[in-house]
Amino acid sequence: MHGASIPADAVEVGDELFVRTFNEADGVWRLVDGEVVKGPLAEVVPDYAQIVAGERYKREATGVNVDGLQIETTRDSQALIASTGLSAVLDPEYRCNFKTVTGFVEIGAAQIIEIAKAVRAHVQACFDRELALLHAIEAGEYRDEMLTEGWPDSAAL
Repeated sequence: MHGASIPADAVEVGDELFVRTFNEADGVWRLVDGEVVKGPLAEVVPDYAQIVAGERYKREATGVNVDGLQIETTRDSQALIASTGLSAVLDPEYRCNFKTVTGFVEIGAAQIIEIAKAVRAHVQACFDRELALLHAIEAGEYRDEMLTEGWPDSAAL
């Protein structure tokens, strides 16, 4: 910028150092005691709790197989199954057309309750695994490979 004034606290650097500050991105350049020096980059510590929660959320939605029926376990499906389960508890004669991964089936109250219990068990097992991994993180025992281990089996959807 022509005509711009140079700040009073600006530091003059030679051409070689100027070029190094652009070409050497493996550190942080700063002014220390009047001298421009390169220090190490700050270590980025992964948010393991957030990583584990993301994995749990993904695993939670993988589905379950109940008596040969492939059942979705997404958050929306869980809510629909819970409300259907409530209807089945309130009315033992309740029947409905229930949509599975492969299509509709007509089911009655007993099978609805069985599905609701299986979905809830699957989701709870996912949360239990998340908690176990959080305890391992807190204890300093967590290893990256643990993220893919120990989750409940799910239906191949």
